[in-house]
Amino acid sequence: ALKVLVEENLVENSARLGSYLAEKLEAIDSDIIKEIRAIGLWVGIELAPEAGGARRYCEALQELGILCKETHKHVIRFAPPLVITQDEIDWALERIAQVLTADRVVEATTQPVA
Repeated sequence: ALKVLVEENLVENSARLGSYLAEKLEAIDSDIIKEIRAIGLWVGIELAPEAGGARRYCEALQELGILCKETHKHVIRFAPPLVITQDEIDWALERIAQVLTADRVVEATTQPVA
């Protein structure tokens, strides 16, 4: 596993793409974003309290194909794989911006399991 990290430059890729991701997230014009925090590809978007918590945003992102986790009620946490590409980040950024700039996020409904 360590050999792959070195041979495929995954640490450098994480640093480079993590900086890219954080920079693009900071450029999203949204009143509900309080702060962007990033270490490599591990990124947190802290939402303003008036956003009503991160869970509904995580659920909206899941509906668009992005897995993330709400943390500490007001933080959306992303932990993409180290092998992610810039094209995949751009794809995700479009959806993240869509959700964080929507006038209203409709809470996801859960379907009963049959």
